[in-house]
Amino acid sequence: MTDGMMSKAATMEIPINGNGDTGSLQEDDSLEQDLQQVMVSGPNLNETSIVSGGYGGTTEGIIPTGNIKGFLVKPPPSSGRPFISPSTSAASRIASQADMPSGSNMHQCHSSPSMSEELSRGLAVEKFDVVKKWGINTYKCTKQMFSERFGRGSRTVDLELETQIELLRDTKRKYESVLQLARALTNHFYNMVQTQRALGDAFSDLSQKSPELQEEFGYNAETQKLLCRNGETLLGAVNFFVSSINTLVNKTMEDTLMTVKLYETARLEYDAYRTDLDELNMGPRDAATLSRIDVAQQNFHIHKEKYEKLRGDVAIKLKFLEENKIKVMHKQLLLFHNAISAYFAGNQQQLEQTLKQFNIKLKTPGTDKPSWLEEQ
Repeated sequence: MTDGMMSKAATMEIPINGNGDTGSLQEDDSLEQDLQQVMVSGPNLNETSIVSGGYGGTTEGIIPTGNIKGFLVKPPPSSGRPFISPSTSAASRIASQADMPSGSNMHQCHSSPSMSEELSRGLAVEKFDVVKKWGINTYKCTKQMFSERFGRGSRTVDLELETQIELLRDTKRKYESVLQLARALTNHFYNMVQTQRALGDAFSDLSQKSPELQEEFGYNAETQKLLCRNGETLLGAVNFFVSSINTLVNKTMEDTLMTVKLYETARLEYDAYRTDLDELNMGPRDAATLSRIDVAQQNFHIHKEKYEKLRGDVAIKLKFLEENKIKVMHKQLLLFHNAISAYFAGNQQQLEQTLKQFNIKLKTPGTDKPSWLEEQ
């Protein structure tokens, strides 16, 4: 019987009308009743009984606990064999074993499997409901998306908000390009500074080993060391610029775009359930359809509230993001301009003053390398 029900539930075709609803409530109720009947079918372990030979689906060997003490068994009418009365003391012992306390092994054999099976059944039904709702919602949203893409379905549009969202995406792409170029500049400039340091060391070594060119090698060594020192100062400013742009692009803007994605998903769901409700309202008004319309209206209002809430969240985040972007970029562009200008003008004092103005602290040489104790 159970196998038949399972095969029936597994092969039943559910017709889809409207925007993803099942064909009728009667078919849904019938399917759910069949599944629930399958879930609850099986041995009932809630009754306290003594079983001989396991659960074989028969009543042989089962002695009801309520009729043990003082029971009398009458011989079958057709039997001619003498009847032997059971022992009263033996019946008392059997009854005491059947009424054992909750901590005994016999009680655990009957109650624990029952509780675990009931819990398993409840979880299975709950998971089935979740999967069913997810499947219906996915179908509706997929149908709505294809309808919009092929120009067959209507779409809710907030022109002002969607213009701001598209502007944010375009701004993020351009800032990512600036960030990539700034990182490339940092890498190239770092290599140049390292080359200047090596060249300065070479000039200094040659000035000691070449007495006839000691002066010429000496001031070239000093020049390269000065350029190397100024280059490290400029690298500190450019690294601070890169770090700030990276935070703005990959954290602040990305956080806003994550809220935008949630808003776009809520908009798609809202339009899917709105279209579903419109299709039901245009259909016949029988009893089954009216019930489906009530359910569709409830779902529509739930997704409408979700959509409007996320639309408000996106509008607020876009406003604060624009204010934060202007403040951050004003500071970083001023820093970048002053540092680059001071370096290529050879104004070491102005370059150092620029870093102090923006509270940038340079790392002393060798601080990136771990100490001997840290390496152990």
